[in-house]
Amino acid sequence: MVTLRLLFVDEGEYHHEELQVPAEALDRYDRLIDLLQEEPSVLKRSFVDLDRLCSAQLV
Repeated sequence: MVTLRLLFVDEGEYHHEELQVPAEALDRYDRLIDLLQEEPSVLKRSFVDLDRLCSAQLV
């Protein structure tokens, strides 16, 4: 597992969350946003509000 740090904005307030994803899933996607939107193992364990997402980084 690897950790992603997600930065969200909500009504002008910024906050971050950390999300664990399978390391092997990183190799299947060129962009982290694609992994968050399409990876079945991520989708069944979490919900990411993509409208509020500002950035995603590998920690």
